[in-house]
Amino acid sequence: MILEETSYWESIGDEWKKTRQDRLWRKHSDAINQSLLFRWLPQQPVPRLLKTDTFDEAVGEGLTRFLQARAHSVVGMDLSFKNVQLACHAETSVRGACADVRDLPFRRESFDVVVSNSTLDHFQTLDEITVSLRELHRVLRKDGQLIVTLDNLANPTIAARNHLPFKLLNRLGIVPYFVGATCGPWRLQKLLREVGFEVRDVTAVLHCPRIIAVLVAKLLCSRAKPPVQKHFLRWLQTFERMSQWPTRYLTGHFIAVLAEKRQIHPGGALDD
Repeated sequence: MILEETSYWESIGDEWKKTRQDRLWRKHSDAINQSLLFRWLPQQPVPRLLKTDTFDEAVGEGLTRFLQARAHSVVGMDLSFKNVQLACHAETSVRGACADVRDLPFRRESFDVVVSNSTLDHFQTLDEITVSLRELHRVLRKDGQLIVTLDNLANPTIAARNHLPFKLLNRLGIVPYFVGATCGPWRLQKLLREVGFEVRDVTAVLHCPRIIAVLVAKLLCSRAKPPVQKHFLRWLQTFERMSQWPTRYLTGHFIAVLAEKRQIHPGGALDD
């Protein structure tokens, strides 16, 4: 099963690197993630930080340069050894690890911060998300921070998408790769608390109409000059004002949570 998953994501990455039609959209996605991390990561660099996949870095710029400025040591992990190699090249000081987030090879309390942006929403079941969160709790030190984003099931578009056959959506070009089980903001917070996290903040991000924006981005990527592309990216950013609205969970594509590890004692109680 793991080999099948690895092979699948490597094939998706290879296809994206050949066509490069999504690079403009990837810039917008990276900018959204960087803005979120700028708000939530500690201002002073932390000793050790883990990023739970390297797909973004393998097919685009990703978050590598940003994270290097916020941690003394950054580990980028992925199921795919090829993606790890592409992400952790000579121009970066990021260390790579080929690993499964559901069964991490790291020792207990190895990291100060974990960044998991849209990693856990590609599994078949919610149980796999729970197992992954438990593993992330294990490798975080006490009071360590987890920043996690998932496809937002409270968004009606995401809810409808997840009820339709993936093969049909993929054939129509609506989803470029497999999207798995996910949840909304309240269920995610519940799962985090059950495995021993304390939720510090929660929001929704990426509010532009994604399907339309991706199609336009592909068109501009091949036909528009750089000034037009920059104007388009600035326009997409204006949608993020909706993250301050009461309706943010209905429009945000991703639910984002900042959580802090609390130690679980043998009796099941958490530290205050």
